[in-house]
Amino acid sequence: MIKKKDIRALTKTQLREFFVEKGDKEFRGNQVYEWLWVKSAHSFEDMTNISKETRQMLEENFVINHIEVDTMQRSSDGTVKNAVRLHDGLIVESVLIPTESRTTACVSSQVGCSLDCSFCATAQLKKMRNLNPDEIYDQVAAINKESLLYYNHKLSNIVFMGMGEPLMNYNNVLKAIDKITSAEGLGISPKRITVSTSGIPKMIKKLADDEVKFNLAVSLHSAIDEVRNQIMPFTKDFPLQDLKEALEYWYAKTNNRVSYEYVVWNGINDTKEAIMALVKFCKYVPCKVNLIEYNPIGDPNFQQAKPQVISDYISILEMNDIIVNVRRSRGKDIDAACGQLANKKS
Repeated sequence: MIKKKDIRALTKTQLREFFVEKGDKEFRGNQVYEWLWVKSAHSFEDMTNISKETRQMLEENFVINHIEVDTMQRSSDGTVKNAVRLHDGLIVESVLIPTESRTTACVSSQVGCSLDCSFCATAQLKKMRNLNPDEIYDQVAAINKESLLYYNHKLSNIVFMGMGEPLMNYNNVLKAIDKITSAEGLGISPKRITVSTSGIPKMIKKLADDEVKFNLAVSLHSAIDEVRNQIMPFTKDFPLQDLKEALEYWYAKTNNRVSYEYVVWNGINDTKEAIMALVKFCKYVPCKVNLIEYNPIGDPNFQQAKPQVISDYISILEMNDIIVNVRRSRGKDIDAACGQLANKKS
């Protein structure tokens, strides 16, 4: 039996050429492309402005490996978590985070994660595979529909902060963002998209060389190598000096400031030395710091720092003219908060 190709692996040009080869008009490819991407059609039967014979022909030649929202949970704070079933039965999670002024999609880029951050539930899952561009796109399209349904407006922002390390799935993430930002896709501005990385210097430089227009966030958590290596063991291969040089390269190429994601834990990075190391690191390129509330995953080694320590971070950073925001976690009651995505059964 011949395995059918996923039609969304074809470019618009390839679709047009396919129809010409079948003796049809070129524009038929444009119609199908619009159904696949702008309208997020899940089956050829949905393509109602195309003849039944043509739909049958597409069915014989292709599949649409679309995602299914397997289960959806709504938090008491309005956050929505989707457990997304992929065509091969694997599950990833994505989250809709509402505020008064906007809705943000937090999407996954890998099934599981290829890194080993000890404070993150997702990192305890082994990496199964990378997500394809259409699987990343589908998560966003599904959350956009939920945003319209529950909050009566289109999705406004996207963060790649779900399961996986986006820069370890570089090509597919960039292809997905191209589709998401295209007028022939979801038409979301790249300025409203943030890709969060644990800090892989070579790939950050590649982003700069590729002149991407989206925002960059780095999960930093400590500006002291020994501490960072303890909580994020893979960073032994990516010392802070290499990360600094990559970020300087990024800023020189893009002129876009960097966001640092930073969780403060009791007994780990709650000292004045840790704060001053962060201040020093923040001086290398224009940046802002997002202090993120820690969401427990059952490991007693990681406990949220005392409020006074958070206050010390804020006051010392501000004293040094560094922009700092405190991010309160959303969706904790449904395990949808940062670091909690782990396909936990409800």
